[in-house]
Amino acid sequence: MSGFVEKPEPLQVPGLVHLHTGKVRELYRNEAGDLVMVASDRMSAYDWVLPTEIPDKGRVLTQLSLWWFDRLADLIPNHVISTELPEGAPADWEGRTLVCRSLRMIPVECVARGYLTGSGLVEYEANRTVCGLALPEGLVDGSELPAPIFTPATKAAVGEHDENVSYEEVARQVGAETAAQLRQSTLAVYSRARDVARDRGIILADTKFEFGHDEQGGLVLADEVLTPDSSRFWPAAEWEPGRAQASYDKQFVRDWLTSPASGWDRRSEQPPPPLPAEVVEATRAKYVEAYELLTGTAW
Repeated sequence: MSGFVEKPEPLQVPGLVHLHTGKVRELYRNEAGDLVMVASDRMSAYDWVLPTEIPDKGRVLTQLSLWWFDRLADLIPNHVISTELPEGAPADWEGRTLVCRSLRMIPVECVARGYLTGSGLVEYEANRTVCGLALPEGLVDGSELPAPIFTPATKAAVGEHDENVSYEEVARQVGAETAAQLRQSTLAVYSRARDVARDRGIILADTKFEFGHDEQGGLVLADEVLTPDSSRFWPAAEWEPGRAQASYDKQFVRDWLTSPASGWDRRSEQPPPPLPAEVVEATRAKYVEAYELLTGTAW
């Protein structure tokens, strides 16, 4: 059992039709047929959406995504139409709302890895592969890979876990041409972002993207991009293969949830408890720090 500890009631706004409540985002459609994405301050961990929010998180995700979309525009188009608030929307939506093109979304989490960690490390330790791709002997947690790899996953519903799949399985599901486009675009965007982040003292270990097709069948980058929710960012000065790396993400939350202090057993069917104030503040600080280091702009 997992999902929302307390599922929120979506706000009703005149002229908008609510479509979906995700882990972080509320999705609406406006009268023109465009999508309106609103990033909340919700936090998810271990397939649960937690009962405690992280202040400013939704705005950080939205503003950082916009910053990256600008730097990737020559590689691939994105879905953003406007950042203007819909008429009648609450003031709290300011800075966390995107009006976007409606796309035919491709049901694949497009993951790029430049370093070995997480679920990739688990598979590598078992059989020296990640998503069926053979890797050299001698790699450890945090090792840089010989070259970035495309390691797709199925897109899971709220409360379910994404499952790594092979490239061949993606080709079977979406067709060989689309699979090839996904791989090429994912690796191109990752490589650009890796170099940008490296210049700012940050290692982009891995990240995931979502793509859709527009009305003409063109591939479009969608959802959020290159945020602490969708990526592993490590401080380059502290990188040391062979151990878990310091990171700019929700690691404070994960560590507390699995510590004796939380009293929570993630293997149980019980929902996780509320987060203490110090964990909330430390997590917010990491999200803001990632934004400021990458963009060079004070939050």
